[in-house]
Amino acid sequence: MLKYCIMTGEALLMAAIVTGASSGYARQRYQKSGKRLSWLGLLLGVLGAGVMAYLKNATRLIDTSLWNLRNFTAAAVILVLFFVFTTLRKPMKRAGEILPPAFLSLLPALVILYALPDVLAYPYVILLTEKSVLSTNFLLKTIGIIIGLLVLVLISAAICQGMQRLREPVSLVMLTLILLVHTARQVSVILRILLTKRLIPSSHVLFEIAKFSSNHDNWFTFAAIAVAACIPIILLILVNRSNEPYHNPAEHRKIRKKHRTARQWSVVILSCMAMSVLGLTELKAIANREVELSPVEDALVEDGNVVVRFEQVEDGHLHRFAYVSDNNVQIRFIVIKKPNSSAYGIGLDACDICGETGYYEKDGQVVCNLCDVVMNINTIGFKGGCNPIVIPYTISNGSIYVPVEGLLEYEKEFK
Repeated sequence: MLKYCIMTGEALLMAAIVTGASSGYARQRYQKSGKRLSWLGLLLGVLGAGVMAYLKNATRLIDTSLWNLRNFTAAAVILVLFFVFTTLRKPMKRAGEILPPAFLSLLPALVILYALPDVLAYPYVILLTEKSVLSTNFLLKTIGIIIGLLVLVLISAAICQGMQRLREPVSLVMLTLILLVHTARQVSVILRILLTKRLIPSSHVLFEIAKFSSNHDNWFTFAAIAVAACIPIILLILVNRSNEPYHNPAEHRKIRKKHRTARQWSVVILSCMAMSVLGLTELKAIANREVELSPVEDALVEDGNVVVRFEQVEDGHLHRFAYVSDNNVQIRFIVIKKPNSSAYGIGLDACDICGETGYYEKDGQVVCNLCDVVMNINTIGFKGGCNPIVIPYTISNGSIYVPVEGLLEYEKEFK
């Protein structure tokens, strides 16, 4: 659950910050029309993301990288047009008042269209390793996704509220900084796409830039968090220095309520930013920590078979064995005695979905090391889902015989 919550946050945090900042500025500067257009942009983004998620996972009509390239190019053009029309809104009169909020609604739509489809596809990916939407693992992971989405909605709403309470010149500066960070990230992704698709000639400098930006992609997110954290700080400074005049107690109460609300939203924004940093650092490390697999146990190799004696695996726990090929490749397999049975679950220490990441035992259950799916021990030895790859074996004279030839068929899985 924690892993998918963190994955959701990592995928959508930049989009949440950009959406909140642009919506907040649009509502502050353009009032009712800005509010309507910001909701329209959100709706277009979510609907488009749903369609894109379907096309990506159910058809072959979408080349993800090329669509991202078009998306980023459109976003860059809209961003330039927004600042041009914002600067020239007085000379351009009516067009200068209509087009900037329209561009501000399109920016979040494109940001959401880029980031949200992968998150919407998470349940589909989970079902590749789960048998039913009613399984405990599917429900827990889905709850993690939902919690992540709710937190991101709170972050976006808090930033939107904070932006609305800043003075317009200050909120425009904050929006500009956030959009510059996001644009820098988009440019780095565009560069990687162009190099990968060989749409531009490669060079050592471009390759190093693309590699650095790919390895440090979270730096852009942390930069956006830092800019967003400035919003409540500036807001608190403005509120504390404010000395608005009032003519009666009712006006005074209204001013105090406004300041109290601004302080509350400032605390929410700072808390969300701190939580985001914690999620992208410590909690991510916890969610993605590697489980140390149990060591490979000794087994005899006789007459072309790896021989495992019953007494080695009689305790009902997971045991790991291996055969080292002539190419020095360690081909692992697992053996576990099935509960309340004299049968054994035997299979490769790898599966068709997750590869050779292996399995480990936790609280009497066998768990996939990559996707955290819990195996039904009674189904180990059968095909399907995230179960271990089935291998041939025979049982005779108190031992399990696994043919070396059967293991060598899967040598490539462990290279």
